[in-house]
Amino acid sequence: MRPFELGAVPALSRSTVDRQETLRTDPDRLVRRWADARVVVVDPWGRTPVRRDAVGAVGAASGAESGGAPVSTRKAADLAAAPPEDASFLGEWDGVDYWMLPVDAPSELDTVEVDGGWGVRQEMPASDDEVWLELRGHGALLDDTSAGLLTTAEALRNWHWRGRFCARCGAPVRRTQFGWATHCTGCEREEYPRTDPAVICLVHDDVGVNGAKVLLARQPVWPPKRYSVLAGFVEAGESLEGCVEREIREEVGVEVRDARYLGSQPWPFPRSIMLGFAARTETDAPLRPADGEIEEARWFSRDEVRAAFAGENDELLLPGRTSIAYVMLRSWADADS
Repeated sequence: MRPFELGAVPALSRSTVDRQETLRTDPDRLVRRWADARVVVVDPWGRTPVRRDAVGAVGAASGAESGGAPVSTRKAADLAAAPPEDASFLGEWDGVDYWMLPVDAPSELDTVEVDGGWGVRQEMPASDDEVWLELRGHGALLDDTSAGLLTTAEALRNWHWRGRFCARCGAPVRRTQFGWATHCTGCEREEYPRTDPAVICLVHDDVGVNGAKVLLARQPVWPPKRYSVLAGFVEAGESLEGCVEREIREEVGVEVRDARYLGSQPWPFPRSIMLGFAARTETDAPLRPADGEIEEARWFSRDEVRAAFAGENDELLLPGRTSIAYVMLRSWADADS
């Protein structure tokens, strides 16, 4: 029997677009193709329009690991004669250039309920043709191209919003390379988008190869019955494996071993990348939840997790499909011990 692996690509790791890094320094080419480009518009809450009929069709599909709803892009020429200063180039797909442009929040729209993950329904702005969705709760509804576009768009939007001033001298910065760098107007320092690494680890017991039980925890701000795997940021000078061991020890008081890499997913809220691991611990390891960080930690059997995925366990709410935690838990539940 082999150790379990991820059975699907995490929702926000899906992408088809060629980022075309060399084009960011070719303004003539990008400006010349602007009129035929498509633009992903994103409001201050990170929401973008998606076809309403596609959202309904995807939302009605049960058991789908990823959706097929496309983002409703706008024709660039209808928005501006040339790339605006705050537009960011996302890449090329199927002969078309794609950009991101921040816009004001939609107004005078109705609302519609959409599944936001964790069994929560969200009220989102909607017209007759479109629903404005946000990436964190609804990324899994999108098709592969749209998921990649919106993930990159949200990462750049968050970076620019938080990095309006130079970290060295405090002077305002201006955008360069069509959204992929900034240049300080004071000390001329150049900066590029940042990503913070974080580990997320599925801990199982030492029964067989893949364990018979999984360790899940609940944060104090979460409602009862909502659990997920453990996660934390990598500290300066720390290896990924060292971070796995430290975070599990700090959060639930358990020593783990045999940490192994499973996969990754960007998580631009505001600028993380989640690095998925699995690790083992003793079957009877005592749990000591960290005060103020972990409200409760519990062992769950594979049958309990499978029942939760099937909607047949009212005592366990699992992560929504946008999170890599969903894929990790689903893959473990589908494996044999």
